[in-house]
Amino acid sequence: MDARRVCVLPGYANSGPDHWQSRWEAADPMFVRVSMPDWENAVCEAWCDTLDTVVAASEEDPLLIAAHSLGCLTTVFWATHVATPEQLAKVAGALFVAVPDPTSVSFPSEAHGFANVPFVPLPFPTIVVASSDDPYGSTEFAARCADAWGSRFVNIGPRGHINAESGLGDWEEGRRLLASLVD
Repeated sequence: MDARRVCVLPGYANSGPDHWQSRWEAADPMFVRVSMPDWENAVCEAWCDTLDTVVAASEEDPLLIAAHSLGCLTTVFWATHVATPEQLAKVAGALFVAVPDPTSVSFPSEAHGFANVPFVPLPFPTIVVASSDDPYGSTEFAARCADAWGSRFVNIGPRGHINAESGLGDWEEGRRLLASLVD
């Protein structure tokens, strides 16, 4: 992958040091975490505003987004409800990993405003990566999102929530998927 800024968007409660997102950041200074105002009390509007500020301030070539869990929904709401055409043009693509289903009983009660997921085409290339045993979102839900958003869909089998507990380490397959958005 060419040197390109990657906005890393963790989900609810942030990504710890063993999460693939954190490992990517530690290995490459072009990967920069978007710091949300409150990781434990996720409010869609506030998270979208934070992403909007980061993208608007970006002066690099079109950037990529590497989103996990609630970071995926944040990106979708931002792209469909907040972003201007100029800001959307700054995004080369997004990797959505472990998209959570807000109607699931396991969806965090501390996450607010994410219920009405936009099922519309997104204005930049995307890939949705799902696990067949994700407790926060079924492969059927992820496939429905991918279809509506115009995303490529990748099922990586039983890997839980595709987080640190999934034992992915540096998750090179994920890096290759991210790179494929601009190859």
